[in-house]
Amino acid sequence: MFDRHFAVWPEQVPRELELPATNLYHNITVSALRYPEHPAIHYYGTDISYRELQDQTERLAGYLQQAGVQAGDRVLLYMQNSPQYIIGYFAILRANAVVVPVNPMNRTAELAYLIEDTQAPVALCGQELSEFVAPHIGEGCLREVIVSAYNEYVQQPTDLTLPDVVSEAANIATANGVSRWQDALKANLRPGPLTAGPSDLCVIPYSSGTTGNPKGCVHTHHSVMATTVYGAAWVNTQHSCIHLVSVPMFHVTGMQSCMNSTLYAGGTLVVMTRWDRKVAAALIEKLKINTWRNISTMVVDMLSDPDIDKYDISSLTGIGGGGAAMPAAVAAKLKDKTGLIYMEGYGLSETIAATHVNPPQACKAQCLGIPFIGVDSRVIDVETLKEVEPGVTGEIIMRGEQIFQGYWNKPEATEEAFVELDGERFFRSGDLGYYDEEGYFFLVDRVKRMINASGFKVWPAEVESLMYAHPAIQEVCIISAPHERRGETVKAVVVLGKGQEATTEQDIISWCHENMAAYKCPQIVAFSDSIPKSPTGKLMWRHLQDVEWGRARSRHKAQTKRAPSGALFVYTSLASLTGHPFVDEGHGTWPFYIAGVQLLNHKPRLCKQRRNIPVEMATTSERLPPRR
Repeated sequence: MFDRHFAVWPEQVPRELELPATNLYHNITVSALRYPEHPAIHYYGTDISYRELQDQTERLAGYLQQAGVQAGDRVLLYMQNSPQYIIGYFAILRANAVVVPVNPMNRTAELAYLIEDTQAPVALCGQELSEFVAPHIGEGCLREVIVSAYNEYVQQPTDLTLPDVVSEAANIATANGVSRWQDALKANLRPGPLTAGPSDLCVIPYSSGTTGNPKGCVHTHHSVMATTVYGAAWVNTQHSCIHLVSVPMFHVTGMQSCMNSTLYAGGTLVVMTRWDRKVAAALIEKLKINTWRNISTMVVDMLSDPDIDKYDISSLTGIGGGGAAMPAAVAAKLKDKTGLIYMEGYGLSETIAATHVNPPQACKAQCLGIPFIGVDSRVIDVETLKEVEPGVTGEIIMRGEQIFQGYWNKPEATEEAFVELDGERFFRSGDLGYYDEEGYFFLVDRVKRMINASGFKVWPAEVESLMYAHPAIQEVCIISAPHERRGETVKAVVVLGKGQEATTEQDIISWCHENMAAYKCPQIVAFSDSIPKSPTGKLMWRHLQDVEWGRARSRHKAQTKRAPSGALFVYTSLASLTGHPFVDEGHGTWPFYIAGVQLLNHKPRLCKQRRNIPVEMATTSERLPPRR
């Protein structure tokens, strides 16, 4: 058991906690019994009490069962943040079914995969998304879609700027298997007994993955209850908690750190459907919000607002999150304005949120924190799978009550996701990191995001963190770009701050050379008005990288139409020999990259599939981690 972090363990937090042996839905029942008239949800000026929350979940659960939803059935929850999302989530559980949270950015083709993979008979859907799911009704397993307009829950006047999808009035046509949310509630049906227990399936969030279709992460009521209870205990969440929910609740951070932990304690969720920094600041001021779990990019955005000093956000007593490291310069600005230290944590869909969190009384900057309650975490060498010492970078692995059961319908992927160490089964995170002498863990990067520039390992997250100290940079994303000699090199996509438009590419590059090792410095700088982000606020580096390599691939194809080069001959010969096109995940097909770096990864594959052909290759100390 990893225990070097016990010296900095929070005094008020037990190292082990016995979890409630109940369905997650019981948390709503208990809070409704304790605080029936207390606001469970605040939505743009309208309150919903715990009594109302429980009543509506019961009625919707009754309708789901009447619509044919059986115990263990998977039900899609395809909505943006809203009261309906929370009601729908717990109604599915009350019906003894399984929640499948769906990214609201998904469209028709992506939904087709999820519906087929889960065999979901019913979906709960936001009005603005109904057009994407409607074509699937009656095509296979999907029988019915229950649609709601977010505006239905804004029942009090408000001076807040509403997102378009919230201000839009209900306009739902009931045909072809489409039902109205309000009609489902008005039916006033009551569900049968709550039979699902802690070992039954609770939720299947889909991991975005790095290639191919996403994988469903199977969680029981027990594993979901783990981070729900542990999260509340870690920060001493009480009934007085007023929590700003700006992180999408389909994501495990929003689901667990925001929604489930707060409802478990009987607190209030202040729900935002869309991120708006001015609305967020106004809500904090008006409602005296004291808790905000978020993605660091939201804090970056709020503090970059030139009007931020007009708002009183001093009611905040706790702020933190994960997803991306908090830049040191932004953390300093936050502390200067609020006196608060940003408490970073770390978790994955496979762990249903946090496995590592900074101790509240001893946070370290740009740090994942220490292993959470009951978590045993280690770092292993990505090639030998042996445990490494403090300060040595390797793959982070962990075991604990919150670890998923496996990937839905993917036994091989499940097997690959685990490794045995000291006779115990550990989950392989796919993240590179290390821990220090005190047991604090630090993220270096995703295993597959490393940039190999002429044999030097460059970790984009590290470079991004350093570049945030540049006074002209508001946002930055580091990606790899093809390079004739190096194979790949470092490129920075930069959003300049207001009034910094005169800053040049060379200004940025020169500053980098003054502040970091030369091999880490971007060789290319591109300015942009914005950087694409996921619904959870994470920088979509892979999209930018794919675009970058796609441009080069197009140029390469144009060149090869004229005359085959020597490199192309080598590449095509190898491809023919092995039966593999040597396509790197995220990079595309590249002869020099393949010959110089990627081929090392494929050596076992070459030998295995073409045993009659001797393959001798030079070794290098800079090898990409083996693919999982």
